[in-house]
Amino acid sequence: MASNLDYLNPALLPLEDKVKAYLEAEEDLRKAIIEARNLQVPDPAAMEAELSALQRPATGSFDQPIDEVQQRLQNMHDDLAYLRQEIIGMVPTRNEWVKVNLGYGPSRVGVFSAPAPDTAEPHYELRIVH
Repeated sequence: MASNLDYLNPALLPLEDKVKAYLEAEEDLRKAIIEARNLQVPDPAAMEAELSALQRPATGSFDQPIDEVQQRLQNMHDDLAYLRQEIIGMVPTRNEWVKVNLGYGPSRVGVFSAPAPDTAEPHYELRIVH
């Protein structure tokens, strides 16, 4: 029975916090991607309403330029990659699951070897089951 409670180990708290931050960043990136798609493909009804009004939009009401949105998405991707590497470094074992507490019971985090045909160095991928 004690092995089922290993996920409550206080030594895993920094890893748990980092995984939670990673999952939040992943969710923020998903939302930002959807937001960026909505900026690129405007709503036809909204465009028609703007054209029919023949009125200049208020100052400051213009959409963000696409370049700024793409830069924001790239920064979010970079932050996510950095968090991923930090977590890979924090997980105590390779090629097996570690139980962690993400707030709703035991979840699993693992760092597993993945084939990397272009390099001789081992490549690891992060897997999270929550």
